Amino acid sequence: MKKIILENSWKEKLLEEFNKDYMRSLSEFLRSEKSKNKIIFPPGNKIFHAFNLTKFEDVKVVILGQDPYHGHNQAHGLSFSVEEGIRPPPSLKNIFKELESDLGMKQPGHGNLEKWCCEGVLLLNSILTVEKNMPASHANMGWERFTDAILSILNNLKKNIVFILWGKKAQEKGHFLDTNRHLILKSAHPSPYSANNGFLGSRPFSKTNDYLSSNNIKVIDWDLN
Repeated sequence: MKKIILENSWKEKLLEEFNKDYMRSLSEFLRSEKSKNKIIFPPGNKIFHAFNLTKFEDVKVVILGQDPYHGHNQAHGLSFSVEEGIRPPPSLKNIFKELESDLGMKQPGHGNLEKWCCEGVLLLNSILTVEKNMPASHANMGWERFTDAILSILNNLKKNIVFILWGKKAQEKGHFLDTNRHLILKSAHPSPYSANNGFLGSRPFSKTNDYLSSNNIKVIDWDLN
């Protein structure tokens, strides 16, 4: 991880975190896994992709995911997103279904959410790496502590962020977020197993823009077409 290039505004905020023992252990764990020829997603140069696309000062919204997609070529460092040419997974299809229902936006023909990042949406996973075909294989190795630190920095240093927490795990992770400083939107996860239990019909996109607008913050253009 030492070779990773991190955008300056985040590097400044996270330097202390990178120097902690748990991050050194995490780095050693990843090196050890690679030395055993295990395939790790996303590729090394995309692990911090979310931070490189959305500078600290530009963050208006955080969409919190769990761990990266574990299929071939799916993960590229952004929660719920896949690169163009890769078929959108079921959770992402449900996100697009809700986007269409909420804002009337036609569902895109791809699953790449980078445009949202450029609008100020931090697409943050709780865990930033995974072994191929092994969901949650890098849980409890240190990433959760690192991403807690990111949420804490945003919570304490910024105001009027919209935190979108889909599913129980995201909601548990965001338990300390300040509801007086920020808007916390909670619903079921967009996974096919739970989307009908409160995700579909939750209107997160319009609620986000209503809140930003009411605080004189430029709204997000959610249209991916």
